[in-house]
Amino acid sequence: MPIKRASFKDLRKSNRIHLRNISIRSELHSNSKKVEDLIAAKKADEAKAALRVFISKLDKAASKGIIHKNAASRKASRLTKRISALSKKA
Repeated sequence: MPIKRASFKDLRKSNRIHLRNISIRSELHSNSKKVEDLIAAKKADEAKAALRVFISKLDKAASKGIIHKNAASRKASRLTKRISALSKKA
């Protein structure tokens, strides 16, 4: 445990940030699953709308440093590619 008062404050702050990061990552995972389920169900229009929301949240998380910007770009790219392939088949 910290001894100095400022160290206690840093500990509280880091815990608060950690909880925020976990909740945002969890939300990203849920949104990703939602998009993937819509792709599996072959619902292209709904998947596109859900993808827009997901990409927005991904970009915000990447800008805050919660996930790496290349990881966010990769996830968005792969889902976009799958949706566009789904749209071409329909």
